[in-house]
Amino acid sequence: MSESIRQTMVLTGCASGIGKCLSRRFLDEGHRVFCTDIDVEPMRAWIEEGDYSTAQVGWQKLDVRHPSDWEEALAEASRQFGDVDVMMNIAGFLRPGYVCDVDCADVDLHLDVNVKGVILGTRAAAQRMRDQGHGHIVNFGSLASLTPVPGLSLYGASKFAVRGFSLAAAEELRPHGVDVSLVLLDAVKTPMLDLQADYEEAALTFSGRRPLTLDEVEALMVDHVLVGRPLEVTLPKSRGLMARFAGTAPDLTRLLSPLMTRIGRRAQEKFEKD
Repeated sequence: MSESIRQTMVLTGCASGIGKCLSRRFLDEGHRVFCTDIDVEPMRAWIEEGDYSTAQVGWQKLDVRHPSDWEEALAEASRQFGDVDVMMNIAGFLRPGYVCDVDCADVDLHLDVNVKGVILGTRAAAQRMRDQGHGHIVNFGSLASLTPVPGLSLYGASKFAVRGFSLAAAEELRPHGVDVSLVLLDAVKTPMLDLQADYEEAALTFSGRRPLTLDEVEALMVDHVLVGRPLEVTLPKSRGLMARFAGTAPDLTRLLSPLMTRIGRRAQEKFEKD
């Protein structure tokens, strides 16, 4: 890979799951990657095991809920690698629960991590990218950004907010040479999906043909999102189309929900955790 196409990337949620997977892929592709997570030890462990050069990888603890953490992380990334070309807001929180039963603490966590974290991260990166005249911000939503998911009402509400914010931010930043992409994924085989296997409230999560693999997410990001900088992309496309349609026809969704829940519960019972 030529030096001219290498980029400096900052990612959140790098201790496990999608964040860890993408960080390793980008490092293998020759990019400079600054990894962040609130859970430092597992992140540091895989970075050290990978024996990456300090000229290519950096890391720092980041609680996405705190503006000061964002400022410190992006300042350190810039100090180590120069201009930040790509910012990926991946970190998220999910705990299934019916409305009558959810804890107030979970209300705060869903909104603080999933919504406030993305807004603060986008804001901090956008300020720097606007000044440098280029950049790409990638926010991770969900197919739950498009259609209500009973049993995941808090998560869905947070991801609806991420979508609304990201699409508006994209229009604000485009004149400054900064692109915003919103990635809407179906269930992905990660620790977050493993967690949902134990909750009957999460049955609809398992109602698709199968969970996405991390390899499929990698391919989407490397071959499509980073290259074409789309405003919004769904994976898989078929479930994305279903979610869009269901979101515009809530009465029909009400009719289909019991069937999809039964399908999901059968798949949930057969699901094997990593």
